[in-house]
Amino acid sequence: MAGIKSLEDLQRVRAEALEKRRAKATAGRVQVTVFMGTCGIAAGARDAMRAILTAIETEKLEGVLVRQTGCIGQCTWEPLVEVAVADAPPVRYGRVSPERAARIMREHVAGGAPVAEYAIPTQGQGSDR
Repeated sequence: MAGIKSLEDLQRVRAEALEKRRAKATAGRVQVTVFMGTCGIAAGARDAMRAILTAIETEKLEGVLVRQTGCIGQCTWEPLVEVAVADAPPVRYGRVSPERAARIMREHVAGGAPVAEYAIPTQGQGSDR
């Protein structure tokens, strides 16, 4: 890099990069992904998304990044929602109704305890294919 001429410059750039990474991770301490492929939408993913956004608003949850993505090929489990909290492995939930979404938000996102009875295997752990 042209701007790095000494070890101190390198350490400064590294510290700045780590701070940016920490700030980004803090802003989205929890990531909730709703899978909104055609089959997910048909199965009720919009209703699950609405319930998630409502829970964030009513519970005044901070640091939750909600995003949507397309199909991942686990159609029999739709609607699918994945919750990733900080550095913990993500948990994927299947057949997420608005009621299940509210419970996931209350227990996993706000409380830190995954809802094991709604969790499904992820790729490499025995998907539905």
